[in-house]
Amino acid sequence: MSNWLLPESLADILPAEARRIEELRRNLLDLYRTYGFELVAPPLVEYLESLQAVSGTDLNLRTTKVIDQISGRTMGVRADMTPQVARIDAHLLNREGLTRLCYCGSVLHARPAGLLSDRELLQIGAEIFGHAGVESDIEVIDLALESVARAGVQAPRLDLNYPGIGRFLIERDPVLKEYGPAVFELLNAKDIPGLRELGKRIGCLPETTQYLLDLMSLYGGVEVLDKARTALPDAVEIREALHSLRTLVDALPGQDITIDLADIGSGYGYHSGLVFSVYAEGWHDALVRGGRFDGIGRMYGRARAATGFSLDLRKLSAGLSPAEAIFAIRAPWGQQEALRAAIHELRQAGEVVIQMLPGQAEHSLDEFVINRELRLEGDQWQLRAI
Repeated sequence: MSNWLLPESLADILPAEARRIEELRRNLLDLYRTYGFELVAPPLVEYLESLQAVSGTDLNLRTTKVIDQISGRTMGVRADMTPQVARIDAHLLNREGLTRLCYCGSVLHARPAGLLSDRELLQIGAEIFGHAGVESDIEVIDLALESVARAGVQAPRLDLNYPGIGRFLIERDPVLKEYGPAVFELLNAKDIPGLRELGKRIGCLPETTQYLLDLMSLYGGVEVLDKARTALPDAVEIREALHSLRTLVDALPGQDITIDLADIGSGYGYHSGLVFSVYAEGWHDALVRGGRFDGIGRMYGRARAATGFSLDLRKLSAGLSPAEAIFAIRAPWGQQEALRAAIHELRQAGEVVIQMLPGQAEHSLDEFVINRELRLEGDQWQLRAI
């Protein structure tokens, strides 16, 4: 095997693209700061028990396991930073009131999430702890939409759903309750024959099967909310869920919004309320995923209301138009005081000045286009176009 080959679904990022990803990171973290979010930086690896705060989700299968050479205990390379941030809120900060936290760092998936997915992501996100109302959901969705707008994404589409509705329909049937994750997979795939077969095989209530089949048809525009009120049982839990969705839709006028009440994702063991995704032309999958995950801090000794979102900066950047090279200035090598002063002044002004080392030949650059040079004219260093 050639020693420069990388493992499957891992890739290097070359100069111009790496610069753009870093600019996106700075831009978005500065944006989150204007909303009052405080930056935290958890470690890349932790003991496995700490990372797997949410048991029974595919997140656990994506966690890469390693052995700590000091303690002998099993550690995990994080596959998602949300449990770590919840740990910081619950155990380290331990604040009584509302806390806004943001973060950015690499995460590693033991297996790619999809056929076109990478195993290493540069995850950035923002989360609100300590507020249970729909108002905090509105804030994080506003921030998520502004994040992709800052990156130059055109015409994003916001997709909403509420896993609690499907969970309520499943858990009200004592026979079906233990098959919750399997039913969620059938709902996600809109597998009508599979759902019918499962219902008959285990003997669940016919009305439960029908409600779940109706749930699969509840997708489209905001009119889905009105259809859901008549198609689903008149229960407090469902009324509250639909009310939260309506409140959110009304708070986001002018946005392109779709609703799919059967599109649960991995929410059976993770999310507790509203879930959302942001899609845009040019990306094969959701750009942003987020939602409410109340109680995730319970494992760390403190269950708190929580909502937030995250996105992969590498995926975001890859779907944009190719990163453009920036203009640079060429300068000769020399230690003359006047030359050094001229170069310093240009760099202080934000210009890129590449000083040509002795014997350096002209070569192509991925990130820079040299369109000017410093020339000594008389006793003055002048900037001239090439």
